[in-house]
Amino acid sequence: MTLNGSPFLRRVEIAQSFFHRSRGLLGRDALPREHGLLILPCCSIHTLGMRFAIDAIFLNREGDVVRVVRDVGAGRFLVAGGRGAHATLELSAGWLPRDAVNAGDKITWTPV
Repeated sequence: MTLNGSPFLRRVEIAQSFFHRSRGLLGRDALPREHGLLILPCCSIHTLGMRFAIDAIFLNREGDVVRVVRDVGAGRFLVAGGRGAHATLELSAGWLPRDAVNAGDKITWTPV
């Protein structure tokens, strides 16, 4: 996965099936640094039943960042991606520098 053309994450799981999208990060104790879960399609998330906080990056169909929500605590009911959100990249909260990803940035990935 790249961010504005530069390497961004070491490992990204892609959740596209109904089951994988529904399960998301539930049941896990953590998500390692430089790992992420890309949920397609997904324009909003929740953290009910989760055991750790996440950062959520909402993307449009072209991979442009439309919204970044940091430190979404466990047990939060709903976080909406906003207008144009089509996918959500979930990361462990806090490891990414605050200014690393902003609305308008481009994230690309190659499906496996």
